[in-house]
Order: sequence, then structure tokens, then C-alpha cells
Amino acid sequence: MDSAQTVLPEVLPPALRIRQLNDALRTSLGGGRWMLTAGFRALPPRQQVDLLQAVRAFDAFDAGNDPWGEHDFGAVEAGGVQVFWKIDCHDPELRGLSADPADPARTVRVLTVMPAEEY
Repeated sequence: MDSAQTVLPEVLPPALRIRQLNDALRTSLGGGRWMLTAGFRALPPRQQVDLLQAVRAFDAFDAGNDPWGEHDFGAVEAGGVQVFWKIDCHDPELRGLSADPADPARTVRVLTVMPAEEY
């Protein structure tokens, strides 16, 4: 095969790579940190478990809650309590935002879960 016929691996668009990394954090608990606010931690333990399971299972992304296609925000409810979750992409030292959220070597993902009234 000559160089004109060489097939290069497809490079993912940044938003798709960010979405994959965000989904990995949210669904498998890997690739970042989870932060639970004081209001969330004040909920009964069983309710916390139910809400965290709902966050992990969330798949109702649409243009209203995911305009950039990065799967970085959602709202879930369990036992009459609504919580929001949000993924932020920070630099490795957690001093500011990541220069390249699509690059896991340059990014620490932080998923924060909070009761809706804390947002």
C-alpha cells in the first residue's frame, strides 16, 4: 500500500472524546473524583445510594440539558428529592480549568452531586 492509500485512525472530535470521558466517570466511577455536597451528605443513606445509582444510570441527555454534547450535567430524582450533578474539568493541580478537557493527562474531572436547592 503506498502512502496515498494509508488509512489513518479516525481522530475523535473533542466534544465526543469529552463525552466519553465524562460518561466513564459518571457510570463507572473511574477517571476523576466525585464530590458530594453537605446537603447531599445530610440525606438518609438509603436515599443517597438511590440517587447515586440514578446519576450513574442517567441517559436522558437532550439539547436542553446537554447543548454541547459533552454529557456534563443532569438532574435525577429519587424519594421525592431532586439532585443535580455537574462535571467540571480542571487542570491537574485543581487550580483552574483544564486547557484541554479532551486530554485525560491534562485534566482532572470532578463530578459534583448536590440537592437542586444548593445549585
